[in-house]
Amino acid sequence: MPDIKACLFDLDGVIVDTAVYHYKAWKRLANSLGFDFTEEQNEHLKGVSRVRSLQLILGWGGITKTEAEQTELATEKNNWYVEMINKMTPAEVLPGAKEFLEGCRSAGIKTALGSASKNSGIILKNTGIEHLFDAIVDGNHVTAPKPDPEVFIKGAEALGVLDTECVVFEDAIAGIEAAKNGGMKAVGIGSPQILTQADLVISGLDQMTMEKLREL
Repeated sequence: MPDIKACLFDLDGVIVDTAVYHYKAWKRLANSLGFDFTEEQNEHLKGVSRVRSLQLILGWGGITKTEAEQTELATEKNNWYVEMINKMTPAEVLPGAKEFLEGCRSAGIKTALGSASKNSGIILKNTGIEHLFDAIVDGNHVTAPKPDPEVFIKGAEALGVLDTECVVFEDAIAGIEAAKNGGMKAVGIGSPQILTQADLVISGLDQMTMEKLREL
């Protein structure tokens, strides 16, 4: 591949892990509607948009709501989620993430966030790593969910590099597919048995090095 000029990072599960906060907020919403929501069901929502997640949860609970009611419920869940992430601290950055971001910048490699989250600004600010990204593209800037490559293509555009000069770091199957659909290399964070389309799979950014990046 051409020289790597940029790294694009998903947020949840790559830089920080806010899955527990999503789970608690969705569970609270489900309980308020009279049914329970399990951690196993929560796994199916990884990388899924807020509205689609709500639709799946309502389906699991056998509940039908109008579009206006869905909007109200999604807002309520998000308010509970924001309450929790407002209390996040730098200690919640996943091992090796800050160090690898700093390493990229020292090596002259541009960095961007490419996340479906609409709350990335709050999370990056509270965890003290906002300054380590040259560009931030999140759910407030895109219309098509992963595996559509829109979020990563816009990230490359914001950095002024070609799609083929980018490497994406992702923990979700849909995110790896989005990177490939955009013509980019993909590093999976998680299990090689699950992230089978990734060019390299590691357990976390604490296992990533500049040498591994150049070998992609």
